[in-house]
Amino acid sequence: MENTLRPTPKALLIDINPRSWEHPADRAALEALKAIPALNEVVKFLLGATGEASLRLLFLASGVRVGPTQFPRVHRLVVEACEVLDIREIPEVYITQTPILNAGAIGAQRPFITLNSGLLSAMDDAELLGIIAHELGHLASGHTLYKTLLWLLVQGVSVLGNLPLGQAAIFGLTAALREWDRKSELSADRAGLLVTQNPQVQFRILMKLAGGTDLGSMNLEDFFRQAADYDQSPGGLDSLHKLLNILGQTHPFPVLRLTELKAWIDGGEYEAILSGDYERRIPNPTQEEEAKTTDDSESTQKSENPADLFSRLSKDFEQAQKAYRDELRRSQDPLAQGVSSLVDKAEQTAEQARKTIEDLLKGRPQ
Repeated sequence: MENTLRPTPKALLIDINPRSWEHPADRAALEALKAIPALNEVVKFLLGATGEASLRLLFLASGVRVGPTQFPRVHRLVVEACEVLDIREIPEVYITQTPILNAGAIGAQRPFITLNSGLLSAMDDAELLGIIAHELGHLASGHTLYKTLLWLLVQGVSVLGNLPLGQAAIFGLTAALREWDRKSELSADRAGLLVTQNPQVQFRILMKLAGGTDLGSMNLEDFFRQAADYDQSPGGLDSLHKLLNILGQTHPFPVLRLTELKAWIDGGEYEAILSGDYERRIPNPTQEEEAKTTDDSESTQKSENPADLFSRLSKDFEQAQKAYRDELRRSQDPLAQGVSSLVDKAEQTAEQARKTIEDLLKGRPQ
């Protein structure tokens, strides 16, 4: 479904740090994931045994690599998305033959993007740009290493039998990866919006992912009402069903992604980023600085100062806590409201206790 994008100038997000668009719950879940003792061992074992090269060879053999003369429409959109997000090394993109509307990002050292062929006819240029930017968001945030690990675990590759972990540990690791993976999609949705710079495009993408390509038979206002109906469904049993339904999913449900993206827009962060108010990447070292770098200093560079690391992690978890709290307060789900009420009461109790202790220390009469 090819058409021409409107020739309106877009804000180019020069030197933008992916942290600027990442969902706090994504960052916190990823940090919690990294804290799992066996994770690094599993990553090294699986990627060492199967090899990222084998994954690339799989797509080289079974798909079509995008370039100026192969799927030039897609190539043009990839270049545009990279320009907006200031991604200077354009990744490889492969088209695979399947009608299912899906895309992916995979790999560790040289991650690449896969697009199912069904997307090319289902999406117009603006929508396809948003999907490509979504996957570029995963690459920019460093999600692909853990997505690749999850893919290998779910596929049950043959080397799993040699993995030095029990089945229970593998199951737990897979569940933790899935939980983070769903949160990572909320970050990537924001990256997609930052490139299309049109909320309606992103909403259309989610409608198509939910109901197919016949937009003439769908209505965005009704889709938002549908999202509200899902959130407001009565009874604790419905809340339990929602939880069980989401556990096996690779992505949050489209109505959940819709409301999360709308909340981010309404919160003002999206417009602030387009106005240039965002965290910048640390500039690349100059050639002279690079020449002075030794192997020892490189390994030192990779290890973050403990105080800075603790400060960053504390900030990530604090922001995630606020995001979860705000989400609970927005929700009309009975279980969410109950949890939100408990959280509010706990915060009130903690604040009262803090004031009481301060008064006692100051010697004020009670």
